[in-house]
Amino acid sequence: MDSENRQVQDTSVAMRVSVSSIIINTALSLLKLLAGIFSHSGAMISDAVHSASDVFSTFVVIVGVQMAKKKPDNEHPYGHERMECVASVILAVLLAATGVGIGISGVKKIFAAGTESLAVPGVPAIVAAAISIVVKEIMFRYTKIAAKKINSGALMADAWHHRSDALSSVGSLIGVVGARLGLPVLDPIASVVICVFIIKAAVDIFRDAVEKMVDKSCPDEIVEEMTEVILSIDGVLGIDELKTRLFGSRIYVEAEIRMDAGKTLVEAHTTAEEVHHAIEAHFPNVKHCMVHVNPATEN
Repeated sequence: MDSENRQVQDTSVAMRVSVSSIIINTALSLLKLLAGIFSHSGAMISDAVHSASDVFSTFVVIVGVQMAKKKPDNEHPYGHERMECVASVILAVLLAATGVGIGISGVKKIFAAGTESLAVPGVPAIVAAAISIVVKEIMFRYTKIAAKKINSGALMADAWHHRSDALSSVGSLIGVVGARLGLPVLDPIASVVICVFIIKAAVDIFRDAVEKMVDKSCPDEIVEEMTEVILSIDGVLGIDELKTRLFGSRIYVEAEIRMDAGKTLVEAHTTAEEVHHAIEAHFPNVKHCMVHVNPATEN
């Protein structure tokens, strides 16, 4: 019941953050679009499109989180947590595509800078870019905190999408200010630099999602903590084997403990249950802990 309640709470947190993202991104997209049109700023119009793409990415997060929290069924007895990894992969691809698009556009403008006369954007573009930077950075931190709280890879990917939009707005601001100071080439140069950071974030998100989909083991420090918890249980003489695997945002644990061979079956079963409950109680992300008892043999 505790596990089910936690899943419901996690889903509620993800939905609340996602709905906030949709509302804010829609408002920012309209603000940037209007500012870009009235200020004759191509960079700001592109930034508006970027914000609009965030709305789509958030819908991907919502779908991924909802599918991941579905209860196990006959066809999926281990649950659907990996669907969140699929959502993270999709977001990573979208993020990388955004970065590549910004980079290509920046390179083209750098080479065309000497042959084309670029329009000088108006002040509304500066205001819109500044607002976007502040709002998107706040959304990044807000979403990142929520993602860590519920251990959601898809939500973390969406957080970095917010950061990419903030970086995009930084590029727009630099470009607009540079153009008004007589240095329009600063816009495309900033775009190329931003492209590198966005692609790196996309690669990190993609790598994390793939690792969770291929049953990677938990970090050594977590395994060491689990070892300490198991050995603290009365009756456990040692651990013959301890295996962990990441399943989406959750963890499966398999432990082989060593006990006195003279213990009765009931005593061995009771100790194994204590280990099982202790691991799941100390590590909320553990979905299931299976315990096997081996008799201690004299050398």
